[in-house]
Amino acid sequence: GMAAGAEPQPEALRLAMPGPALLSVLVALLAVAVTFLLWRLVQGRRSRRRAVLLLGLCDAGKTLLFVRLLTGKYRDTQTSITDSSAVYRVSKDKSANVTLIDLPGHESLRLQFLERFKAAARAIVFVVDSVAFQREVKDVAEFLYQILVDSTVLKNAPALLIACNKQDVTMAKSAKLIQQQLEKELNTLRVTCSAAPTSLDGSATGGPAHLGKKGKDFDFSQLPMKVEFVECSARGSKGEEGDAELEGLEKWLAKIA
Repeated sequence: GMAAGAEPQPEALRLAMPGPALLSVLVALLAVAVTFLLWRLVQGRRSRRRAVLLLGLCDAGKTLLFVRLLTGKYRDTQTSITDSSAVYRVSKDKSANVTLIDLPGHESLRLQFLERFKAAARAIVFVVDSVAFQREVKDVAEFLYQILVDSTVLKNAPALLIACNKQDVTMAKSAKLIQQQLEKELNTLRVTCSAAPTSLDGSATGGPAHLGKKGKDFDFSQLPMKVEFVECSARGSKGEEGDAELEGLEKWLAKIA
C-alpha cells in the first residue's frame, strides 16, 4: 500500500515546475508591467509640468497677453521686473488647466527667470512684437537661441508657440515673414555661437548644443519640440474697448493643456 502512495511524487514535482509556455507568459507580463510603469513615469513628469512660460523681449506685449487671457479685459501694463503666474482654464472644461507664467523680458533679468522656471515648462509662448520686429530681429533671435540650446529645454522639448503680437497695427510683419527671418538669423547665430566655450547653464560641455541639423540650413522643423506660429493682437483692432484677437493662441493652449 505504501509503495502505491509514494508513487506520484515525481508527478507532483512536475506539476509544481512551470512549463516553458507559462514562463514566457510570465516574462511577457512582467515586460508589460515595466513598460507601463516607465510610461506612467514619463507621463507623470509631463503632467507635473503644468507651466506655460510667456517669454520675449521687453514691450513685446507679454503682460497684456497674460492679462487678456485671464480676464479678457484691457489693462495698462508696466514693464515687468518679476514673474506673475495664474491658473488658466482651458475652455469650459474645468479640469483642463495650465499655469501661465509671465516672465520679465528685460535683458538683465530674463535668463535668470528662464533658469528658475524652465524645468516646469510644459510649453513656451515666445511673444514677438510684429511691428518692431525688423528693428529687433537680432535681439529676438538671440534670446530665442538661448532658450533653444538650453539643455533642460532640449531634454523636455516643451511645445513652442511663436506668438506674433500687435497684428492690429498696419505695419505689423506677418507670421510667415517673421518665421523666415528668424530661421535666417538663427542659422547665422549658430555659426558664431558654436565657437563659444561654455553652454548657457555654465557646464563646459564643449559649447552649447548644436541647433538643428549639422550641415543643413536651420529651420524650425529640425528642433525636438513642435514649433508653431500664430498671429495675434493683445490690444485687438478696436483698441482698449474691443476684445483681444487671441483665437489662434487660445486654440493652441487648449491643445497643449
